[in-house]
Amino acid sequence: MESESESGAAADTPPLETLSFHGDEEIIEVVELDPGPPDPDDLAQEMEDVDFEEEEEEEGNEEGWVVEPQEGVVGSMEGPDDSEVTFALHSASVFCVSLDPKTNTLAVTGGEDDKAFVWRLSDGELLFECAGHKDSVTCAGFSHDSTLVATGDMSGLLKVWQVDTKEEVWSFEAGDLEWMEWHPRAPVLLAGTADGNTWMWKVPNGDCKTFQGPNCPATCGRVLPDGKRAVVGYEDGTIRIWDLKQGSPIHVLKGTEGHQGPLTCVATNQDGSLILTGSVDCQAKLVSATTGKVVGVFRPETVASQPSLGEGEESESNSVESLGFCSVTPLAAIGYLDGTLAIYDLATQTLRHQCQHQSGIVQLLWEAGTAVVYTCSLDGVVRLWDARTGRLLTDYRGHTAEILDFALSKDASLVVTTSGDHKAKVFCVQRPDR
Repeated sequence: MESESESGAAADTPPLETLSFHGDEEIIEVVELDPGPPDPDDLAQEMEDVDFEEEEEEEGNEEGWVVEPQEGVVGSMEGPDDSEVTFALHSASVFCVSLDPKTNTLAVTGGEDDKAFVWRLSDGELLFECAGHKDSVTCAGFSHDSTLVATGDMSGLLKVWQVDTKEEVWSFEAGDLEWMEWHPRAPVLLAGTADGNTWMWKVPNGDCKTFQGPNCPATCGRVLPDGKRAVVGYEDGTIRIWDLKQGSPIHVLKGTEGHQGPLTCVATNQDGSLILTGSVDCQAKLVSATTGKVVGVFRPETVASQPSLGEGEESESNSVESLGFCSVTPLAAIGYLDGTLAIYDLATQTLRHQCQHQSGIVQLLWEAGTAVVYTCSLDGVVRLWDARTGRLLTDYRGHTAEILDFALSKDASLVVTTSGDHKAKVFCVQRPDR
């Protein structure tokens, strides 16, 4: 869930029709990519005309709620609450959170209660409910310019609202939803489904393209920073890098090049030249986005030192849950279900630090412009780590159940978390070295 887009992107990127791709290059070189935005009309050109049935608009509860942090909530993780704001309108586990990229003043959260809400970070006031879902809302996010917000539930119902008018402007029913992501520079929404398809829609007119994968779920995906390609991982361990304009795979990694189990996460570095993929097979693979070749494989030392473990046993006991690239130094972070945070030096492909958590890591995020990595875990705690030294800088507590997702503001002043305790929380990050 790293923030991929830069707010001041130039507006002169060539349309998708003019795309060309580099041939094989030395994999150590960083490929310079044009950061400008593709024209949304060109991006959708040649898409098939699809007649989507419009969903009826449903008005949400627009009452404002100011929810104070609550202390002493009964639960196994009862203790101090470091949060500044608690949002408590969900009545079940809160699965996902995203911040509006333009101002970082709004959050959208979705939960097991089949509800999604857009609310204000400063005081927890509800702006509007994204009404009409009939299954757990597992995906939610704002468009690159914060004008639209999308929500998706497990059954595959996706809805988009215009933020300023609070009105639903688009909806579509796809297959069972695995992931959803906005294009970094255009009003284009992508999603992966359990039937193996990756979908791409221009919103709100609904022009659509599908990218057919293998006959198994498309478990994770990410649009590359150039906005012209996407990397998608699948349950059968294969990885595909798609040309979004042509609708065809540029590279397919399978067999020994792919993973030996379902993919769980993918990430790209800042210029899109490198991709990291993670899987339940406990491996993370470093892939050149230009050549499609695997240029590095990372395995946790705890697994490598136990060759007696069977493959199935290994997969059940541990997996890669989250990963990402540092933006200021050639480091990568990999978070595992067994609680290990591994920091790797990409230049030498060696393990730099191993930071142990008391319970499984759910997600990690790098702070922009620094070598600080944030983790959230099943023990309900957010931790900040100095990746250069491996030292724990600080932690933030307040949830009484596991954290299920979190987001970081652009200036790294706020962390917003969601949890199995039915709450979302806003923590103010204070660091003496900043």
